[in-house]
Amino acid sequence: MNLLSNPNWLKRHEYPYTSIDEVPQSVFDEINARLDKRISTKPLVSIMVIAYNEEVNILRSISTLSCLETTIPFEIVAVNNNSKDRTQDTIDKLHVRKFFQPIQGCGPARQLGQEMAIGKYMLLADADCLYPTNWMNEMMEKLQQPGVVCVYGRYSFIANPQLPRWQLTLHETLKDIVAEFRHVKRPYLNAYGISMGYLREAGLKAGYMMHNRTWGEDGRLCFDMMQYGRVVQMKTRSARVWTGPRTLMKDGTIWQALGKRVKKEMNRAFSYLTPHPPHDTKTSED
Repeated sequence: MNLLSNPNWLKRHEYPYTSIDEVPQSVFDEINARLDKRISTKPLVSIMVIAYNEEVNILRSISTLSCLETTIPFEIVAVNNNSKDRTQDTIDKLHVRKFFQPIQGCGPARQLGQEMAIGKYMLLADADCLYPTNWMNEMMEKLQQPGVVCVYGRYSFIANPQLPRWQLTLHETLKDIVAEFRHVKRPYLNAYGISMGYLREAGLKAGYMMHNRTWGEDGRLCFDMMQYGRVVQMKTRSARVWTGPRTLMKDGTIWQALGKRVKKEMNRAFSYLTPHPPHDTKTSED
């Protein structure tokens, strides 16, 4: 984990643009040249990227995926989830498989993506996140172990002048401690689409809720797949995914965000000691 600064490799994918009209064709050409060397027509792994109003962010995300260092054959499946901006225009200019899901919500979008995917394994990637070169290898090392059905990774926040890395590191350290506690009985609570992988066959069996929720589709999928195998963590520090701190800032300052999360975790800490009883994840509120 970077304690005091963002990793240097992020700079390559910063792309300081606010709309697709500002992006030079040379940027697309460079990304597509890398994709053409790496994308396979017979993939073992399908990386699914779902986008809603991410016309520039998805460019950055796929740029990082085009730099993956791996011998594993893979494809990238981009699903536009009924975006209102020009996300589709960005996707159309990239050499990836592309689909459009008019039903709003991550659940319906992921359902379409996994139905159209070719790979035996699915890796989920967010359109506003950046992926290190070893991310796939580290995820697949865990996912291909006997009896494993699902793997999830960890993530870090990109620092800015208002949010120095040391403050974000403190938040991430506490978050990782909570994740270890959750993992014993309720690992699905740590499974986020930002960095998650699973057996596609199990995902298809579990299915997705076909309506829009503001959160939790990824954890519900993981919960439903636990009947088919084990859920494991990928904790390699260098393979952490990086994302902007906008979710934190919804709660005000870093200290307000941290306080809110500490209070939330303390209120439900004892529930982590027992597994959640079976229930219909498609209709329940927890």
